[in-house]
Amino acid sequence: MSGPFIFIATNKVRAGKLADERDRVPGWVRYIEEREPRTIGFHEYRSEDGTEVEYIQIHPDTDSFEHHLRVVAESDLSYKDTLEGTTSIRIYGQPSEAILEMLKQQAGAGIPVTVLPEHFGGFTR
Repeated sequence: MSGPFIFIATNKVRAGKLADERDRVPGWVRYIEEREPRTIGFHEYRSEDGTEVEYIQIHPDTDSFEHHLRVVAESDLSYKDTLEGTTSIRIYGQPSEAILEMLKQQAGAGIPVTVLPEHFGGFTR
Protein backbone atom coordinates (compact mmCIF):
# COMPACT_ATOMS: atom_id res chain seq x y z
CA MET A 1 0.00 0.00 0.00
CA SER A 2 1.45 3.34 -1.02
CA GLY A 3 1.15 6.18 1.46
CA PRO A 4 2.28 9.79 1.49
CA PHE A 5 5.96 10.67 1.59
CA ILE A 6 6.67 12.28 4.98
CA PHE A 7 9.88 14.10 5.83
CA ILE A 8 10.95 15.34 9.27
CA ALA A 9 14.16 17.29 9.79
CA THR A 10 15.46 18.43 13.16
CA ASN A 11 17.56 21.60 13.10
CA LYS A 12 19.62 23.28 15.80
CA VAL A 13 18.69 26.92 16.47
CA ARG A 14 21.61 29.34 16.74
CA ALA A 15 22.08 30.74 20.23
CA GLY A 16 19.91 33.80 20.76
CA LYS A 17 18.16 33.41 17.38
CA LEU A 18 14.87 31.73 18.31
CA ALA A 19 12.85 34.97 17.99
CA ASP A 20 14.49 35.66 14.61
CA GLU A 21 13.60 32.14 13.46
CA ARG A 22 10.00 32.64 14.59
CA ASP A 23 9.88 35.89 12.58
CA ARG A 24 11.48 34.25 9.52
CA VAL A 25 9.05 31.33 9.26
CA PRO A 26 5.87 33.04 7.93
CA GLY A 27 7.71 34.33 4.84
CA TRP A 28 9.39 30.97 4.33
CA VAL A 29 6.08 29.11 4.60
CA ARG A 30 4.46 31.53 2.14
CA TYR A 31 7.38 31.02 -0.28
CA ILE A 32 6.98 27.22 -0.12
CA GLU A 33 3.18 27.34 -0.37
CA GLU A 34 3.32 29.52 -3.50
CA ARG A 35 5.86 27.31 -5.28
CA GLU A 36 4.79 23.82 -4.22
CA PRO A 37 1.11 23.26 -5.05
CA ARG A 38 1.29 19.51 -4.50
CA THR A 39 2.66 19.69 -0.93
CA ILE A 40 -0.02 18.42 1.47
CA GLY A 41 1.50 19.81 4.67
CA PHE A 42 4.47 21.96 5.69
CA HIS A 43 4.96 22.83 9.37
CA GLU A 44 7.66 23.94 11.78
CA TYR A 45 7.62 23.27 15.52
CA ARG A 46 10.09 24.30 18.21
CA SER A 47 11.38 22.14 21.02
CA GLU A 48 10.28 22.92 24.55
CA ASP A 49 13.67 24.44 25.42
CA GLY A 50 13.86 26.39 22.14
CA THR A 51 17.18 24.91 21.03
CA GLU A 52 15.74 22.96 18.09
CA VAL A 53 13.03 23.21 15.49
CA GLU A 54 11.55 20.48 13.35
CA TYR A 55 10.16 20.73 9.87
CA ILE A 56 7.39 18.28 9.12
CA GLN A 57 6.45 17.87 5.49
CA ILE A 58 3.78 15.70 3.91
CA HIS A 59 3.96 15.07 0.18
CA PRO A 60 1.76 12.87 -2.01
CA ASP A 61 4.85 11.17 -3.49
CA THR A 62 8.61 11.39 -3.97
CA ASP A 63 8.26 13.61 -7.06
CA SER A 64 6.66 16.29 -4.90
CA PHE A 65 9.50 16.09 -2.36
CA GLU A 66 12.15 16.21 -5.10
CA HIS A 67 10.45 19.37 -6.34
CA HIS A 68 10.65 20.78 -2.80
CA LEU A 69 14.39 20.14 -2.67
CA ARG A 70 14.85 21.96 -5.98
CA VAL A 71 12.76 24.92 -4.71
CA VAL A 72 14.92 25.11 -1.56
CA ALA A 73 18.13 24.94 -3.61
CA GLU A 74 16.93 27.84 -5.79
CA SER A 75 15.77 29.95 -2.83
CA ASP A 76 17.49 33.12 -1.76
CA LEU A 77 15.67 33.03 1.59
CA SER A 78 18.42 31.95 3.94
CA TYR A 79 17.91 30.13 7.21
CA LYS A 80 21.67 30.15 7.89
CA ASP A 81 21.37 33.21 10.16
CA THR A 82 18.95 31.45 12.51
CA LEU A 83 19.69 27.73 12.17
CA GLU A 84 23.06 26.04 12.65
CA GLY A 85 22.08 23.05 10.59
CA THR A 86 20.24 19.77 10.41
CA THR A 87 20.94 17.29 13.20
CA SER A 88 18.71 14.40 12.07
CA ILE A 89 16.28 13.36 9.35
CA ARG A 90 13.39 10.90 9.41
CA ILE A 91 11.75 9.74 6.19
CA TYR A 92 8.48 7.83 5.97
CA GLY A 93 8.30 6.25 2.52
CA GLN A 94 10.94 5.04 0.09
CA PRO A 95 13.26 7.89 -0.94
CA SER A 96 14.78 7.87 -4.40
CA GLU A 97 18.54 7.95 -4.88
CA ALA A 98 18.11 11.53 -6.16
CA ILE A 99 16.46 12.52 -2.85
CA LEU A 100 19.22 10.94 -0.78
CA GLU A 101 21.89 12.68 -2.86
CA MET A 102 20.15 16.09 -2.68
CA LEU A 103 19.75 15.72 1.09
CA LYS A 104 23.44 14.91 1.46
CA GLN A 105 24.31 18.05 -0.54
CA GLN A 106 21.88 20.34 1.29
CA ALA A 107 22.04 19.00 4.86
CA GLY A 108 25.58 17.69 4.77
CA ALA A 109 27.14 14.25 4.93
CA GLY A 110 27.07 12.42 8.22
CA ILE A 111 23.59 13.56 9.28
CA PRO A 112 21.68 10.56 10.68
CA VAL A 113 18.89 9.56 8.30
CA THR A 114 16.24 7.09 9.43
CA VAL A 115 14.06 5.64 6.68
CA LEU A 116 10.82 3.79 7.35
CA PRO A 117 10.10 2.63 3.79
CA GLU A 118 6.94 0.56 4.03
CA HIS A 119 3.51 2.05 4.67
CA PHE A 120 1.19 -0.55 6.21
CA GLY A 121 -1.93 1.60 6.21
CA GLY A 122 -3.53 4.82 7.30
CA PHE A 123 -5.27 7.81 5.79
CA THR A 124 -4.67 11.46 4.97
CA ARG A 125 -7.52 13.91 4.78
